[in-house]
This record gives sequence, C-alpha cells and structure tokens, in this order.
Amino acid sequence: MQRSILIVDDEALTLRTIGRALEGEGYEVFSASNGEDALQVVADEKPDLALLDVVLPGINGIEVLRQAKKISPPTIVVMMSAYHLVDRAVEAMKLGAYDFLIKPFHIADMVNTIQRASEMLALRVRVRDTVEHAKGRYDFGRVVTQSPGMREVLEIARRASESEHTTILIQGESGTGKEVLAKAIHYNSSRAQAPLISLNCAALPDTLLESELFGYEPGAFTDARRRKEGLIEKASGGTLFLDEIGNTSASLQAKLLRVLEEGIFNRLGGTKPIQVDVRIIAATNKVLKEAVASGEFREDLFYRLNVVPLFIPPLRERREDILPLALDIMQFFNKELKKSFVGYTPAAADLLKEYPWPGNIRELRNVIERTMILSSEEEIDEDALPEEVRDYREPPDLIDEKLSSIDVSPTGDQFVTLKELEDRYIHDVLNAMGQNKTHAARILGIHPTSLLRRLKKQETGFE
Repeated sequence: MQRSILIVDDEALTLRTIGRALEGEGYEVFSASNGEDALQVVADEKPDLALLDVVLPGINGIEVLRQAKKISPPTIVVMMSAYHLVDRAVEAMKLGAYDFLIKPFHIADMVNTIQRASEMLALRVRVRDTVEHAKGRYDFGRVVTQSPGMREVLEIARRASESEHTTILIQGESGTGKEVLAKAIHYNSSRAQAPLISLNCAALPDTLLESELFGYEPGAFTDARRRKEGLIEKASGGTLFLDEIGNTSASLQAKLLRVLEEGIFNRLGGTKPIQVDVRIIAATNKVLKEAVASGEFREDLFYRLNVVPLFIPPLRERREDILPLALDIMQFFNKELKKSFVGYTPAAADLLKEYPWPGNIRELRNVIERTMILSSEEEIDEDALPEEVRDYREPPDLIDEKLSSIDVSPTGDQFVTLKELEDRYIHDVLNAMGQNKTHAARILGIHPTSLLRRLKKQETGFE
C-alpha cells in the first residue's frame, strides 16, 4: 500500500530535495510552502504523514500542527527546524508530533525517521482493524440466545457498557461465558480503542498475583532488578478484567479497593502513588455474598464491585439455547476445520438438549469440536456423540423417594448415623444409574475418583 506524505517548507530547494528522496522510497508526495496551503492539503488529501517546518510564512508550524491534528487526527507529523528552535520541540511533542528533526540533517536520517513513522502508522492500522474485528465479533447482537433470562442480562450489560467508569461484577458457573461478556462490554464502550487486559486470579499464587497487578520497583524483592509496570498500569485508559476475583487474599482485596475508590496504587517497593484511569470488570464462579458472610471476602470491596451485577444462568437452566449454540459452534468449526457439516439428527439434538452440561458452553464447544474431528458424516448422529452425552439419562428424584423411605428411628439407644445415611444414598444413586459411576458421581456432586475412594473405603474399611 502506497503511503502519502505532505512536505511543508518555505524553501523551494528543500521541498524538491526531500520530495525526490521520498518519491524514490515509494511515497506519494504533496508539498506546500506556507501554513495556509498546508492545512488545505490536509483537509483535501488526509495524508498519512506530514513533514512540517516550524518557521513558515503566515501561520507558523506549531499552529499548523495544532489545526492539522484536529482536521486529520490519524496523520502522523514529524517536525523540523534549525537547532536554535529546539525549545519548540517540547511544545510540538505535547501537541502530538511523532518526532523532531534538527536542520541541517542528512537525507538518509530523514528517510529513516519517516520509515519509522510509517511503521507506527501500520501498527495503528492493525490495532484499529483488530478493534473493529473485535467489535463485530463481540457485538451484543451476535450473542446466540433465545432465553428471556439471558436476553435480560445482555440488555443490562449493553446499558452498562455505555458508562465508561461503572464497575461490573459478572457471576456464573465456569464455562458460561463470563469473559466473552466482559469483552462485549469493553468493545462496545468508549474505551474500545484502549487495552482490554485479562487476568485469572486463581491461576497465580498470591505474591505473584500482586506483582503482576501492581508491578514493582527495583529491589522490591530478591529478583526485582528493574522496574516493571503492572497490569493495572498497562490497562490505564481501558479495561481490566479480573476473573475469579473470589480467590484473592485479604491483602490484595484491600489494594484493589484503593484502586476502585481513589484511582491510585503503589508499585511493590514504591512510595509514589500512581494515578490510573481504568474500568474494572470482575467475575467469579463463587457466590460472593456467601464469601462475605463467611469472612473470606471484604464486604466493602464486594459493594464497590457489585455496582452492576450480572448473573449468567448455567446452560441447563436455558435449554432452549443448547441447539442454537450447537449449530453456531458447528458453523465456526466448519470454517476452522474446513468441514461441511449441515446439522444434527433429531436423535442427536434430543441428547444434546437432555444432557445437563456441567461444564456449560465450554463443554458443549469441546464436545462438538471433538465430534466434528472424528465424524465423517455430514450430519451428526447420536452414535457420534461422546459416551457421557449418549448414555446420560435424567435421574429420578432420589432424595425425596429414597431418603424419605429410610428408617432413622433408633434401635435401642442408637440412631442411624450420618455416615450410614450417606452410604445408603450412594448405593441408591448407583443402582438408579445402573452402576454407572461417572453418572452417579455427577448426581452426587463429587469427582468420580472421590466416589471410587468412598466405595473402596466402604468395602475394606481403609482409604
């Protein structure tokens, strides 16, 4: 792609010399010998770059820079002037100039500066294209749902996105799409051009989590040899998404509260407060009110985070979304895997809708990807689905039917113990599931390994 550049100088020889050099580098060159003409070219042509002299007849270069940035903000401007006007460079840089060349300069140095400016322009274009792509991908209207509850969540999120400072707390089970919703909020807000930085608070130990978030000064700890910016600093102007916020320590919670209330923090080992403008979106699969009641989470931080609460229902509570999501995921993997699947048979569709999806959308996505990789048919049948989906059957209401029938009356002085009740219930669930331990463990709410360990203990009396 050919870049365009405007050269502004009142010396005809300078215009010709620089113009020929840049044309030789493949640029489309415009020229002007005064500020008024330069601003007219900026308005008409919107050049990618401008090489602008400070001293001009009529409007001076600094004023041309100021007005040009208003007319065409994307234009990258490099200023040039004699050495005795270097003090004007500071003013120019504050107004948005990319660089400042001191006359006289070598043509090769000037070309290198313009090439670096072109690389910056290309980076800006890539960033803009990335943001536009993200806006399309994470548009609220693209979220696949027929659930009234989920539609209400999206409408609240859309309204919240319009307020650039409002803190949002997203709650929901793992795999329900909390991070996707956070991205939709960011890319549909006025902060979309600034960074969206995500951090899973459960993925790092507490000390490392603090240094990642707040950064550190040299000497803050043994391996801190140089200053490091934290993620809060890097997200300034944009959005910081803190996933699994419920896993943070009391010390970290206090520091986050300061960021939310005052917009300031200190790097580890630092004494100077740093001001930031960042929106925080937090997410958790815990019930934070319960964590507050048990003393695991600060009440004041909870209320600062919970300004706009969003709860994403699990997939089993919005079964009307399962098949539309499955078809949307199929279309995505048709492109990714270069496949041409057309849909699901009625039997397969029924199984997908009946399965409770404990891993929610993440599990649904994984199952469909795996099935599409291994299947050779154009339509996915029930036999192509994984065993856990294919063999699942809705369990009877065992708690009401079985536990109510257990005789807990005392024999002599002995009541039925809690362990005996637990053992009986485990066997009732196993029998109802045809001794399928995977399905039984899911109903009991424990891992299959834990179930096997309990059964072994019942049989042998040992772990």
